[in-house]
Amino acid sequence: MAASKPQIEEIIDRALAEDLGKGDVTTEALIPGDQRGTGSIVAKEEGILAGTGAAKQVFHRVDPELKVEILLEDGAKVKPGSKVARVSGSIASILKAERVALNFLQRLSGIASETNRYMARVEGLPVRIMDTRKTTPGLRSLEKYAVRVGGGGNHRMNLGDGVLIKDNHLVALRSQGLNIKKIIAKARRNAPQQPSTQSSECWVEVEVGTVSEALEVVEAGADIVMLDNMNLEDMRKVVKTIHGRALIEASGGITLDNVRAVAETGVDFISIGALTHSARALDISLELEA
Repeated sequence: MAASKPQIEEIIDRALAEDLGKGDVTTEALIPGDQRGTGSIVAKEEGILAGTGAAKQVFHRVDPELKVEILLEDGAKVKPGSKVARVSGSIASILKAERVALNFLQRLSGIASETNRYMARVEGLPVRIMDTRKTTPGLRSLEKYAVRVGGGGNHRMNLGDGVLIKDNHLVALRSQGLNIKKIIAKARRNAPQQPSTQSSECWVEVEVGTVSEALEVVEAGADIVMLDNMNLEDMRKVVKTIHGRALIEASGGITLDNVRAVAETGVDFISIGALTHSARALDISLELEA
């Protein structure tokens, strides 16, 4: 996963505190602490599995004595009835950890599955499907990991990962009398070098809404042009006119129905916020064997 083990543990501890802050009064009132059993985690629908590591850590944070056997690794295709993992030990501990473990598994598997559906739609085309920063607060590292499991790529992990000049930046800077060429030059002058590049200058991406704006920012020296909510005809015009002078990213309004048509315009990247902000959780449950 992208995050370190301490970071993942911090996320898990917050989730457990949210669910177990006052204890599990039902389990504590009814289930003897020494009663033992086994639970099977089972997929209830087709999809791509993600989050097994997080789920395993949840069980161990609740009770280090629990035995967790992962039967299918992240990235595996599951179908109804697929057994994902088995958990053995104290039934009370299993029940206390169940919901949080499943929340991680269902959420991350849903994101991986949605990403994989987009990847299938653009199969055979030289385009990269990417996520955005539209993630659940506090869960970005896990959700972006799930995107990678589904076959997609990550855009910026955070605001420190690269220069992306958007419409509100332009409004603020143009009110100071700066044109796009001066804005890009200022970004290169003041932004730190990005670790992913060998150049002494950072890469600069600029969001545009029209063909003329796209050509203007390329002439001004932008490395990447983001086409925001642009129609297919205009995307094709931008790709044809720029012709390799800059990388091109399409964003905004991308769905499963139109993603292949967008990819066929020749853009290099397609960024999709819905991969993380709207993915439906995959149906996964825990079935206890006393």
